[in-house]
Amino acid sequence: MAALTVDVIIPALDEEEALPKVLAAVPAFVRRIVVADNGSTDGTADAARRGGAEVVFEGERGYGAACLRAIAHLKNDPPDVVVFLDGDFSDDPSELRRVADPIADGADLVIGSRVARGRGLDRQRGALKPVQRFGNAVACTGLYWLYGVRFSDLGPFRAIRWDALIAMNMVDRNWGWTVEMQIKAAKLGLRCDEVAVSYRRRGGGASKVSGTIKGSVMAGTKILWLLARHAA
Repeated sequence: MAALTVDVIIPALDEEEALPKVLAAVPAFVRRIVVADNGSTDGTADAARRGGAEVVFEGERGYGAACLRAIAHLKNDPPDVVVFLDGDFSDDPSELRRVADPIADGADLVIGSRVARGRGLDRQRGALKPVQRFGNAVACTGLYWLYGVRFSDLGPFRAIRWDALIAMNMVDRNWGWTVEMQIKAAKLGLRCDEVAVSYRRRGGGASKVSGTIKGSVMAGTKILWLLARHAA
């Protein structure tokens, strides 16, 4: 990735405990890290600054809203590649090169798959809950039937070329962010790759979506609605 500038976006809500571990594991070749504080009531913002990240604030709760705020922050000096990474340390930031490298080989979007097979991965039992596995399978089947693209996961750990991201005109402000990106990549005819990545139980704090029945149901409903809407 030496010829490409890479910035990282981390949406975060009350991740004071886990975020320092995430920031410490981000590889040195990353140009800058932007943490989008999504209304935290703990010391998330201070932890981000101590870890060398730039902090932006988005008061509207929602994964997509936080990502959009960070993207707006990058527009004055955009990178070649943006990597999205969760702030709970369930993803392994040291695998960032694995996710970003295919961009240098011509990919526009690379998804870090938590279910694809790969060697040397750290996958803790129970980290990916049954409802997540089921939801991913349903959504990825829909992506194939409706758009002809094969994915195994809607994982949050992903890399995308900046110009492709801007061309997508992303709008979702909550649970549909990841699937919207994959739908629009298919509709734009972008080259999409997938690589196997590690996945662990969160490194601290409480889950906001997958750890609750309400969050899982609402996320699943939004994903299916987006699949149907864009197909129509």
